[in-house]
Amino acid sequence: MEYLDKLRDRKLADGLVKKIRTLTPKRHNFMEVCGTHTVTILKSGIKDLLRDEINLISGPGCPVCVTSTQDVDKAISIARMDGVILATFGDMLKVPGSSSSLQREKAEGRNIRVIYSSLDALKIARENPKKMVVLLAIGFETTAPTIASTLLTAIRMGLSNFSILSLHKLIPPAMKALLGMGEIRLEGFICPGHVGTIIGSTPFQFIAKDYGIPCVITGFEPLDILQAIFILLTQKKEKKSQVMIQYKRAVSKEGNPVALDLMDKVFERCDAKWRGLRTIPESGLRLRDKYKNFDGEYLFDIRDEEVKDPSGCICGEILRGIKEPIDCKLFGRSCRPYHPVGPCMVSSEGSCAAYYHYGRKER
Repeated sequence: MEYLDKLRDRKLADGLVKKIRTLTPKRHNFMEVCGTHTVTILKSGIKDLLRDEINLISGPGCPVCVTSTQDVDKAISIARMDGVILATFGDMLKVPGSSSSLQREKAEGRNIRVIYSSLDALKIARENPKKMVVLLAIGFETTAPTIASTLLTAIRMGLSNFSILSLHKLIPPAMKALLGMGEIRLEGFICPGHVGTIIGSTPFQFIAKDYGIPCVITGFEPLDILQAIFILLTQKKEKKSQVMIQYKRAVSKEGNPVALDLMDKVFERCDAKWRGLRTIPESGLRLRDKYKNFDGEYLFDIRDEEVKDPSGCICGEILRGIKEPIDCKLFGRSCRPYHPVGPCMVSSEGSCAAYYHYGRKER
């Protein structure tokens, strides 16, 4: 706790805020690409504190939020099949599909199990040898190594009734797609520390090199984020565009080689659908051909149809940073955490949920 207290020290924060204000002759647009950052920014009051100096924009940094309606429908289709147990993390239960949700399917008797670790799915497979257990695998580069390790463990255990529906997403390609759309003028990125822990800083270099936009990989405490903002502003003042690591207590330039090797052994890149960003080339992870007998996409005949998002929901625009949750007519009215219309209100790291709990609710 003493260590955490230092990262939340009021005097240090006040000092950083004063320095930030001396470096902001104009208002800058910085985007955080991490749901945990969004929560910290709102919960600690940083967004309102620096409202006149920095326009902090929430990007596609929540894996639950960016999962497309089509992919949710895939999971629902599998859950409806006889002889199947779908294992999922709890934050996917309420995400709306085109006509249902996993929570509704579970209430109607589908065999859907909430897990807290991917290894829980192996335990379920061992205990139900006559059922096919499908692990709904979502997340960014942070969680993909753990899923890869779980699959290799299943193979060592001889579990032939275990498979994975891989809906993993990769952050750098999404950032490139976002910049390519040109809908907003971004002047800096606050990059996710947990993703940086796995992949390091090199995959973000193209942003500084090709787009001239500085990046800072940072942690999740208020002082981490304030320092990241200060570093971005310093780069702007010095007319530099670099990828810098503020979160040095966890992130190195090369990342985690063991985790990267695991990902590369089990997965290969593929095109992936992102809510609000459509299909982004090379932004997803699918199982390599040698593991196709554990691939839910291969084992089950799943129809992939284009569907529309819920009427009035602007989650896609929020994930692209062109609108805020308070711009949505449904926000705080028909769409609330316990009765979400869109996925950004489902996850605790979703922008809408963060705004609902900690942000300004007026329009």
